[in-house]
Amino acid sequence: MTEDQVLAEFRAAEALLEGHFILSSGLRSSRYLQCARVLMDPARGARLAEAVAAQLPGDVRDSIQAVVSPAMGGVIAGHEMARALGVEAMFLERPEGVFELRRGFRLAPGTRVLMMEDVVTTGLSSREAIAAIGRAGGVTVAAAALVDRSNGSADLGVPFYPLIRLDVPTYAADALPPELAAVTAIKPGSRAA
Repeated sequence: MTEDQVLAEFRAAEALLEGHFILSSGLRSSRYLQCARVLMDPARGARLAEAVAAQLPGDVRDSIQAVVSPAMGGVIAGHEMARALGVEAMFLERPEGVFELRRGFRLAPGTRVLMMEDVVTTGLSSREAIAAIGRAGGVTVAAAALVDRSNGSADLGVPFYPLIRLDVPTYAADALPPELAAVTAIKPGSRAA
């Protein structure tokens, strides 16, 4: 899939939003990709995950034994990615503020894992997920996402394969450009109040 085709999928799902958004990192942005909307159509979710899987290097793709994703945003993306790869899908939760596998999910020691996200902004949640995979006995061989909006700054400590890179400036709440400051901020993601 080309970047234009991926963005067309987001537009068709009314998932490419314009305004003033508070990201889960606390940073602010004028554009937001609502992956939950783009993934609510199973056929669209499958197409996007298959496109991510197709761009993984063959040796990486062939070595993956499980896909693990952070809840909440990564659950559907991770499930579709696991389907595309023909492996099991699991997700991490934060019942006590730290990611962990629950619900009977287990990784055999040394299981080779792809950590799958919907969107990566700063990479903090991804790194926390990768650490949790390690604590559970897995080995994260790579990370993938539908969207990398880190402007190239996310270092996940493993090879990272986003479907698209969307370079949208982000700002600290106390350093907003006037045109963004003039718009009421909303918190659209899974950590919305």
